[in-house]
Amino acid sequence: MPWFLYHALKQLFPSGRGFSFFSLMSIIGVMLGVCVLIIVQSVMNGFGENIRARIVETHGDIRIRSSDVIDDWEEQIQLLEQYAEVLAVAPFAEGVIMLQHGARPQIPMVRGIDPMVDEAVMPVRKFITLGDFEQFDDHGVFLGEGLAYALQAQPGSTVEVTTPLMMQRIKEDEILLPRQFTVLGLFRTGSPSVDGNTMICTLRVMQELYGLGQGVHGLVLKLRPGVDAFAFAEHLEANVLRAGLQPVSWLEANQDFLFVIRQEKLVISFIIIFIILVASFSIAIALMMAVMRKTREIGLLIAMGALPRQVAYSFCLQGLIIGFLGTFLGIGLALMALHFRASIMSFYAQITGNELNFLGIYDVYALPVHYLLSDFIMVTCFAVFISTLAGLVPALRAALLNPADALRSE
Repeated sequence: MPWFLYHALKQLFPSGRGFSFFSLMSIIGVMLGVCVLIIVQSVMNGFGENIRARIVETHGDIRIRSSDVIDDWEEQIQLLEQYAEVLAVAPFAEGVIMLQHGARPQIPMVRGIDPMVDEAVMPVRKFITLGDFEQFDDHGVFLGEGLAYALQAQPGSTVEVTTPLMMQRIKEDEILLPRQFTVLGLFRTGSPSVDGNTMICTLRVMQELYGLGQGVHGLVLKLRPGVDAFAFAEHLEANVLRAGLQPVSWLEANQDFLFVIRQEKLVISFIIIFIILVASFSIAIALMMAVMRKTREIGLLIAMGALPRQVAYSFCLQGLIIGFLGTFLGIGLALMALHFRASIMSFYAQITGNELNFLGIYDVYALPVHYLLSDFIMVTCFAVFISTLAGLVPALRAALLNPADALRSE
């Protein structure tokens, strides 16, 4: 073992003690900075992945819409199914209705689907929490759990639907009574905005409610894994679809929201980086004080033949070791905190007396986590580099000491 490495270890771990106080504080500072940075990045990654997966599950990879009702949708489906990139295509119709159960009205979105076809695109059966999807017919509907709670409805309840078409007929002195449906079950997609604001009926019923005839509002595509949805949508618009049909990928439809998620991760990470920078100052101060306390010893080492660069190596290595220890302890603490995140968040809600409403901003029910190796590599390299850099100034001071002056130092 080189003597300067041995000297660095003895400075950090004096005989008879586990750590020196200043070394311990420096390691804790780096550890906390790395821990918080890993937690923030992993949680923000989790939000992004959770949102992306849910968007694709509930809205498909690509949606094809038109300013008019699409009457030739069956021909378009046959055309699209010829492409190897396409797993499934399903028609849909959607709009806004007034839904009432007893004296409780709501104005949710209604989505009309073909139960035989849509399952390959949007797995409604997977989301059912109450009720039987096999009973789905023109007389029944499925409600999101949040919407059902607002209406105080449950499977077996009867709800009344009023559409804009009915309101228009009233203006023309033609009275249409609200349409009644039986609630067949409830579903939960994992998105509060969908579960609290969506009713599902059959495509045929939606065509009747909105007066579409045999037409639909659009088509939704499910692509094979690995296919670039944005590029394939551009290809469809340029080379496949007729004029008037506009394909929009899930990336394009939600680009603003996804951009906000990415920017929030960058901004929060940038702010938290300053915790590591503050810890680096504590490393520099601790090593500088060590140089001042050990001036005579450093002078003695140089007088005995130690090269100035070897003395500098000793103090730089101390910063490097502090950086490594703090980084890996911080990563371990972050992984532990993320593993028990549900318990931690519940405890936080109890002591503050507040529900975790901030999760609703990101449209999730729980705190998601997604680990990226690139984040761990970046944080490790940054923390170790800054810690080593913090030891550079004390190292240079120690290397430039005049041995004669150092030996006379009190």
